[in-house]
Amino acid sequence: MSFKIYTKTGDRGNTSLIGGTKVPKSHLRIEAYGTIDELNSHIGLCRDIITDDQTREMLKEIQDRLFTIGSCLACDPEKETALMIPDLKEADITLLETEIDRMSEATPPMKSFVLPGGHPTVSQLHIARCVCRRAERCCVRLQMEDMPVESILIKYVNRLSDYLFMLSRYMTVKLGTEEIPWKPRV
Repeated sequence: MSFKIYTKTGDRGNTSLIGGTKVPKSHLRIEAYGTIDELNSHIGLCRDIITDDQTREMLKEIQDRLFTIGSCLACDPEKETALMIPDLKEADITLLETEIDRMSEATPPMKSFVLPGGHPTVSQLHIARCVCRRAERCCVRLQMEDMPVESILIKYVNRLSDYLFMLSRYMTVKLGTEEIPWKPRV
């Protein structure tokens, strides 16, 4: 027996957090994990268009961590859940930092701000970076409004945006294209 994808329970603009608490679909917590989901989809597209196996494997790991973050954000922090939600670990952040450092060594120093573009892959990585920054702002907003968010989630998303920026620069080099420097009009 298969389950139907539609439940009709959200037709009035509400949904449930893990734990059963009903909230409006416009709730900050829904916005936060929805933005994480959007980021995960953009990273999936990046994985599809990047041919470097090491990078593709790293992006798959990141997608797994984003599912963890989304699951944590989808839980009602006031209730115990029967689900086993995986934890994010400091080692996950260290992995991002290690990859940023590795790519940094293969990338020329920045001499100016760069404009997104130059190659579709680079542009898509910049889109993912921007969505990542929005996800970070959503998580910070939750914290500021006294809705619990583990600080490690915010730290990971912050570092992930740095990783995506560095990956865009690294892919520029790997693809043999050039960065587009921002030349401000003065």
